[in-house]
Amino acid sequence: MKCELIEDITKLHTTKLGVERIKRNLYLENENIVNWFIEQILKDEVEISRKGKNYYVTVNNAIITVNASSYTIITAHIIKR
Repeated sequence: MKCELIEDITKLHTTKLGVERIKRNLYLENENIVNWFIEQILKDEVEISRKGKNYYVTVNNAIITVNASSYTIITAHIIKR
């Protein structure tokens, strides 16, 4: 699945509410969430899976949800262990 998401990496986007939700959930101060996410997805230790209509990207103790058809970054959460 990594190849499909990376092949269409320029299609990635999010909404204004998505930016606020991701920043809040991951404790980020970065204003450009899309660029931040692209940096994360290109890391070697990233894991990408697709379940139904969404991709789930796991990197740096976080899981990020991306809609597979629209490439909208929906939300992100810290993985609790």
